[in-house]
Amino acid sequence: MAEVLVYVDHVDGAVRKPTLELLTLARRIGEPVAVHLGANAEEAAKVLGEYGAVKVLAADAPEFVEYLVAPKVDALQAAYDAISPAAVLLPSSAEGKEIAARLAVRIGSGIITDAVDVEAGDEGPVATQSVFAASFTTKSRITKGTPVITVKPNSAAPEAAPAAGVVEQLAVTVADSSKGTKIVSRTPRESTGR
Repeated sequence: MAEVLVYVDHVDGAVRKPTLELLTLARRIGEPVAVHLGANAEEAAKVLGEYGAVKVLAADAPEFVEYLVAPKVDALQAAYDAISPAAVLLPSSAEGKEIAARLAVRIGSGIITDAVDVEAGDEGPVATQSVFAASFTTKSRITKGTPVITVKPNSAAPEAAPAAGVVEQLAVTVADSSKGTKIVSRTPRESTGR
């Protein structure tokens, strides 16, 4: 069965729910391989394995925190080159869509954003999208390259399916061109009082 890359959305190693949904969807089209960027991959691997990740490609570099999305794209491309997946799934957040778009350009593939479902098709993964304020449902597939698909949160119920979840180190070289925009400070979002 083909492998499917799943980008792990986490906060200091605590895996967020959209990633568990992606692992559930990835199992429909192949064997999920999680890509964990940042610290605490060993802790995250326990949860990722519980939800079906056959392995976890882990990389930790200060560039993932110090710069915007480009170093993460370098890492995801390294994972793509290492396993040649059938598809790449990411959460449909602002960061997820940015990473997906940049990855699709780099690998010469098509992209589908804001999918609400993914299923296996005769000619590759088929993504379902709700369009025009959910008035219509469309089914799409990528015809060129490896599908890069972002999936909206709460599109699938996470289903546990224990797998190995073995952690493997991913060798990542962050290009100098990926260090163009440095993060100089972070401020937590203020409560609106609503």
